[in-house]
Amino acid sequence: MKRPPTRLLLGGAVLLALLTAGCYRLALHPEQATQTVAAGTGPHPVLPAPDPTFLPTVNIATPVGWHGAEAPVAAPGLAVRPFATGLDHPRWLYKLPNGDILVAETNSPGTDIRTLKNRIARFVMGAVGAGEKSPNRIVLLRDTDGDGVADQRSVFLDHLYSPFGMALVGDALYVADADALMRFAYHPGATHIDGPGTKVADLPAGYNHHWTKNVLASPDGRTLYVTVGSNSNVADNGMAMEEGRARIDRFDIATGALRPFATGLRNPNGLAWEPQTGALWTAVNERDEIGSDLVPDYVTSVKEGAFYGWPYSYYGQHVDVRVRPQRPDLVARAIAPDYALGPHTASLGIVFSQASSLPESWRSGLFVAQHGSWNRAPKSGYKVLYVPFADGHPAGPPRDALTGFLTPDTDHVHGRPVGLALDGQGALLVADDVGNVVWRVTGAPHR
Repeated sequence: MKRPPTRLLLGGAVLLALLTAGCYRLALHPEQATQTVAAGTGPHPVLPAPDPTFLPTVNIATPVGWHGAEAPVAAPGLAVRPFATGLDHPRWLYKLPNGDILVAETNSPGTDIRTLKNRIARFVMGAVGAGEKSPNRIVLLRDTDGDGVADQRSVFLDHLYSPFGMALVGDALYVADADALMRFAYHPGATHIDGPGTKVADLPAGYNHHWTKNVLASPDGRTLYVTVGSNSNVADNGMAMEEGRARIDRFDIATGALRPFATGLRNPNGLAWEPQTGALWTAVNERDEIGSDLVPDYVTSVKEGAFYGWPYSYYGQHVDVRVRPQRPDLVARAIAPDYALGPHTASLGIVFSQASSLPESWRSGLFVAQHGSWNRAPKSGYKVLYVPFADGHPAGPPRDALTGFLTPDTDHVHGRPVGLALDGQGALLVADDVGNVVWRVTGAPHR
């Protein structure tokens, strides 16, 4: 992998000097989007020419939290209220069979800051509310009276290492830490698990540029699917540092074997089974720093053995000229994803809505939590989208389900949606890691 162009190194040095001197602005726009987010959305997104710049576009929404009765804005026909407040960086959600909700309170375990680019990345993450020390625990929330508000809370697991994904198989709860897949004994109704658990597989760690590891069990309970993001934007530190990364692995519970299932996925996060076809779907964050219009994040069905392009190409076979050496043999194999979600939207959590209790117009598709951009002007994401499905595939443009995370001037942000789940009553739960809230979305009451 060759070094970045000198102009980009100089640009990064200028930016770093501004940041460390304390005279930065939270908006630095050497370029602007030339098309709408909608143009980069859907099964056939518009992909303009790359637009790399002397300085990377930095456009950060400063966190301000929620105050008083402030809340996100639900779409017509929906209503939203807090399910739990006062949490500590809640990022990921999991529903247990008895209706208890597990919340991973977690943050990055830390990124190597010796390189200029990683120091800038650390600043950006801190500015958007993702720089605090990780709580390293899973909290259990219980709604004992069924009123849609958690009235019991306990620390379910602690002393973890940036936990994220969770999956229950029989009496075993699997937790994906930033560096390992762990197994804990679970007893129905338990509010706390003692003991260190058992490590069943190592997971790539290192720089932890993309540290989140999600896990999803197969319907037959024999297999776990584990997401592992890349260690950089576009293999900036060489492909040796990307060993075992940018892919979804398959873990055989009986044998302990961990093997790649699909590769070339820059930063896969959300995982879900499409209820009609049984296909595995994922949400993927694509690459940065080639303009506000590139590259769209996406959701896609995941085909076993498929290669999705990273780092050599994006959205199928669009070559990324920054990557050296080139691999035309791999680019020729790269397949395009199913559905674009707009550039730099940071689309993370997903959940299919067919089992929900929401109004009928919201029960045939996929909800997607968009954490929000930092590398786009104007900003994108910061909402929960709904993608309608028909016959197991996306069918039509998305609709906003939950907005209002950004302030009207878009300079500040109340919260940022991350993980999604359906609760025991079929309501949609949304983890807000900046607002420190889990929101609950239901149908609007009839008047």
